[in-house]
Amino acid sequence: MSSQNAALELNSRSQLGPKSPERTEGVTADQDYAASLLENQLSVADFVKIQRAFESPEPRETICMSREEFMHRMTQVVGWGTEEEYGELYDKVDMAQEGFITWDKLTSFILLVLYEKDERAKSTVVPQWKDLEFLPVKHKDNIQKVIFLKNSCRYLTISKEGLLGVWGENLKLQETLPITSDATKLKHLWVTSLVSLENVNKIAVAFTSKEICFYDLLSKEEFSCQYKLQGLKGTPICMDYWYDSLDANESILSFGDITGKVQAIAFTAALISLFERPASACEDEEATMTINWAELLSGCHKCCHILEHKLHHGDWVRQVTYNASLDAILSSTTSNTNTMVLAWREKSRKHLKMTSFNIAQGIHAFDYHSQLNLIATAGINNKVCLWNPYVVSKPVGVLWGHSASVIAVQFFAERKQLFSFSKDKVLRLWDIQYQLSIQRIACSFPKSQDFRCLFHFDEAHGRLFISFNNQLALLAMKSEASKRVKSHEKAVTCVLYNSVLKQPTQHEANEDILLYNDP
Repeated sequence: MSSQNAALELNSRSQLGPKSPERTEGVTADQDYAASLLENQLSVADFVKIQRAFESPEPRETICMSREEFMHRMTQVVGWGTEEEYGELYDKVDMAQEGFITWDKLTSFILLVLYEKDERAKSTVVPQWKDLEFLPVKHKDNIQKVIFLKNSCRYLTISKEGLLGVWGENLKLQETLPITSDATKLKHLWVTSLVSLENVNKIAVAFTSKEICFYDLLSKEEFSCQYKLQGLKGTPICMDYWYDSLDANESILSFGDITGKVQAIAFTAALISLFERPASACEDEEATMTINWAELLSGCHKCCHILEHKLHHGDWVRQVTYNASLDAILSSTTSNTNTMVLAWREKSRKHLKMTSFNIAQGIHAFDYHSQLNLIATAGINNKVCLWNPYVVSKPVGVLWGHSASVIAVQFFAERKQLFSFSKDKVLRLWDIQYQLSIQRIACSFPKSQDFRCLFHFDEAHGRLFISFNNQLALLAMKSEASKRVKSHEKAVTCVLYNSVLKQPTQHEANEDILLYNDP
């Protein structure tokens, strides 16, 4: 049900203290300078003239120009611009200082400039949001996870009491069902985390009973338990799953527990089987197979192996993830020692080499952007810090603006922007390049001061989910399609050309037909 009075406060390029106005002016100055550059002012017609100047009367002959020749020829051929400007352009193209440039070198440079210009344009786009909406959930306890299943275009939500919600892509609740375990007789059995194993069409659910259950999404009985991993030494409270898109047999399930231990199961034949079925096992494929953690540690299952470390020393592991570009397992706690640990896989891929970050007062969460090679951390000390994963001494950037503890961060990957959410229910969007807050969103979130928050941005669909205990709020981005003239309200299903009337005819799904004059 949509919240009619959800006041959405959007402050673009908000100022963050005494230094912000200066930095904002710097953005404007940079933009003015970029616009004044010669390469950004040349038109298509100008490039045609330049191309002709590089053309040789002899086929397959490449024309090379020195700096002086390029400066002199271009002022004559293009008809505007100074020799000094063309000299600056030449220096940018001839980065290797070879003493000459060709048309291919020039066009490669111009394409790179256009790509960077497009990237900058994306990063300055401030999203517009629809009204805050609270989804009609049936969860009675804290929502622990929201995931999107790409294979079936469905969302799954799971709450502490073990209730699983299945949602359509249109966010209509389709069904709810309890995720059960043999330990359900325990009075305080809780679900702690949920991940999707997309390459094998399964989900994994972690319980306070120190077990992880794997449910098959393709079985006759929906969400039937296929594997049950038992005998863990500590309760797993966070999980992550990764698989290799080029070889889906390679995948890693990582999880952290309340004892400070980080563990990972590296699967090598996931498409065939996650775990090896013993010869004595029941032949019924629908039957649940129980695996003991000690079996995995001993190496009995040849299709997987274990990675683990204990560097967090008894602190609860709040978040864990494996990143393929780093080939490392990242984990974090709220402690100020070994706050964030990067466990790098060595060449054998069966041993880990640890790097630790000590962050004052600890962090609640983190996120990593592979293209920017930056880790963002949600600081308990109200700061969002940006870290180079190879530099542990100090952050490469600090984002100031929150007046309460930051409890979540997530990159808007395509635009190279960053979301952060604080304990006082203020959401900010940051420009990473200039390290500025470009949007502040303060919705009419629930007034409760004591809440457990889940933050998830579904970038593909432009949907931002924020949970407050058992409530689930949705902020959806407005469509950014250009305002084009549309002839139909619904999708066009057919276009025909009438040779007699000399008109194209378009047929729409709602039976409307429009005729157009032949120009």
